[in-house]
Amino acid sequence: MDFDLSWILLGLPLAFVLGWLASRLDLRQLRIENHQAPKAYFKGLNFLLNEQQDQAIDAFIEAVQSDPDTSELHFALGNLFRRRGEYERAVRVHEHLLSRGDLNLLDRQRAQHALALDYLKAGLLDRSEEALLKLEGTPFEAQARLALLANYERSRDWLHAAQIAQKLEHANQGSFQCRLAHYLCEQAAESITAQEPEQAKSLLQQALATAPEAARPRLDLAQLLARQGRPEEAYLLLEKSLQSSPAAIPLIAAPLTAYAIACNRAPEALTLLKTRYVLTPSLDVLDAIVALEGLHNGPTPAARDWYVHHLERDPSLVAAAKWIAGEKLEHEKFHPQVQRALDQAIKPLMRYRCAACGFEAQQHFWQCPGCQAWDSYPARRIEEL
Repeated sequence: MDFDLSWILLGLPLAFVLGWLASRLDLRQLRIENHQAPKAYFKGLNFLLNEQQDQAIDAFIEAVQSDPDTSELHFALGNLFRRRGEYERAVRVHEHLLSRGDLNLLDRQRAQHALALDYLKAGLLDRSEEALLKLEGTPFEAQARLALLANYERSRDWLHAAQIAQKLEHANQGSFQCRLAHYLCEQAAESITAQEPEQAKSLLQQALATAPEAARPRLDLAQLLARQGRPEEAYLLLEKSLQSSPAAIPLIAAPLTAYAIACNRAPEALTLLKTRYVLTPSLDVLDAIVALEGLHNGPTPAARDWYVHHLERDPSLVAAAKWIAGEKLEHEKFHPQVQRALDQAIKPLMRYRCAACGFEAQQHFWQCPGCQAWDSYPARRIEEL
């Protein structure tokens, strides 16, 4: 069969014309889509990049009104409302998303997670818990569990907090042993308040087994034993803490001294604290040494000389003020005024400061009252940081 070349000659121009028409139609469709795209959306993005949240919200509202079916606009608007603290409006946006029947599964789960965060930020803990529990088995499960953990901690529901922490640890989301020990210590504190010392002791022993190197279980258990009239057991327990929790020695020094005096182990405790002071000097260990040195003879010069030794190692206004308090000045009549001024000056230096948020307090906290972080307070005073 002969092949007719005339068909090729006719087909080439036809193919060219069809290709040209197709490209024109594509360009026309692109222009139509660009024309239909909400300009307010791009205005909102511009305002957001320039950190003008009020104008961005107005622009996104306009964009949502122009294109109510776009879920991304709703998510952006809801997140902006939450960041501004307008939780009620954020809830309405995310509830509207969840009520839509055309929303795909991933966006529905995303909206559920956003709604739970709205409730959590608004302080509606019951509603946030209910919303977060619905995210089990979804891609947002890990984030939901972390939010649930914060939720239970805020409501002091330590049993449920422990369950969530264990799930997170089993899912390789980090180590939660120290936090689990804190939960047990918190439950023990509640048992002590409820006059249930044996229950508290059992919980503290569990905490010690959960986190053997943590300082809090031993400190709390020693305090409980001392209240029960067993200071020697309390002393021996804290003596072990000097080795297992060296970073917490400044917190251990004062109760260790009190229990040592109560069970006639003051010389032994003094030797231990002197050894620890040489390795890691601190103001609290220094005070404990001075107290034990002057136990029988009162505040002798030899005892107060420890403050001078400390000043030779570290320039410390606190140590200087405490040394001057026991010294006789040349103009003794002005001593009270000078001492009062020094005591006032060292007050801020004797506080503890959260390493996470900077919240300062006169007492040491295991959980920061400001940012709710655990173990964020160093055992040392502000002057020593």
